[in-house]
Amino acid sequence: MREAVAKAAPELLALSHRIHANPEVAWEEEKAARWTAYALDDLGYDVVTGTAGLPTAFTATVGSGPLHLAICAEYDALPGLGHACGHNVIAAAAVGAAAGLAPVADELGLKVTVFGTPAEEGGGGKILMLERGAFDGVHAAMMVHPGPADVAEADPYAVAHLKVRYHGKAAHAAAYPERGRNAADAFTVAQVAIGLLRQQLPSTTRVHGMVTRGGEVPNAIPELTEGRWYVRAGSLEELSALQPRVEKCFEAGALASACDLEIEPESRPYSEFRNDAAMLAAYRQAAESLGRTFDSSGSPAARMNRASTDMGNVSRVLPAIHPYLGINSLPAVNHQREFAAACVTPDADRAVLDGALGMALTAVALAGDDRERARLTAPGSR
Repeated sequence: MREAVAKAAPELLALSHRIHANPEVAWEEEKAARWTAYALDDLGYDVVTGTAGLPTAFTATVGSGPLHLAICAEYDALPGLGHACGHNVIAAAAVGAAAGLAPVADELGLKVTVFGTPAEEGGGGKILMLERGAFDGVHAAMMVHPGPADVAEADPYAVAHLKVRYHGKAAHAAAYPERGRNAADAFTVAQVAIGLLRQQLPSTTRVHGMVTRGGEVPNAIPELTEGRWYVRAGSLEELSALQPRVEKCFEAGALASACDLEIEPESRPYSEFRNDAAMLAAYRQAAESLGRTFDSSGSPAARMNRASTDMGNVSRVLPAIHPYLGINSLPAVNHQREFAAACVTPDADRAVLDGALGMALTAVALAGDDRERARLTAPGSR
């Protein structure tokens, strides 16, 4: 298995760099999905594209054993920031794990499926794939994610993604201002209300967003404004209590400005993460055998494990892990241009190969443990 990953290394790193050089945002990852699927096809995987009716999703399967493990690949980039969250590393590491497992899957009694999952950055591709049955029959799932430091345990916020729109009435801002209803003022009031609300919110919550359309010209009262807002909490249950309070702030903006308000979700809410203890222990042992050292101090370098992910929704249905791979990026952190640059360095390349082996060794450990195999394959194990 190690030999297979080592043999594939040049192609894995080339894939990582190619995806990085051609960033595609959520739902538009045509090249990245195709390149990743081609790489798996070359490894002998049975590739099916358009999974769950999503054009940039796919599955790639090898082996016919009774224990069915999933490895998730992400490959979408951030608008304006490119691969500032390192999804190129994620995709290449997933293919690397697949390379290691392909020659041993049947011997280990495994069925391995790589899931190409689009639109993690706010679109919830994995959630749609779950709801449409793509993960049916899978016993456990895993993926790795780059960050400033190695962290084993994912602890993300649950998050709701909201699109907010105010409808006012245009008028000449100098000659007839009294005939307008200012949709930009609505956002000003809403943001002040959210700022005041934060004093009463638990420290485990986050509310943040941006105005994406603030009007058309400065001499016309803005008649249409739009924004995108995220509301985060420690769990879906906490989120369900917090979100109505935030929406009241947007309602206040509409009331004060006499504008009409629309709020619509951009995706299903992302869940908090439920780490599978046995899988996590197997991954930690595998990663440490490769020389990785985990940061459990709660330091700023380790905080990437709080970032929301639609893999959390998978973890509510299947045993799952989502560890983080350090790429020695500090002072750069995720969602910065400097972090994007760090995702094609030698440290990032090492993370691709270590992540690949870490996941492959985790799969071997699970397959070779009779108790774990029985637990994972037992009906209703989650």
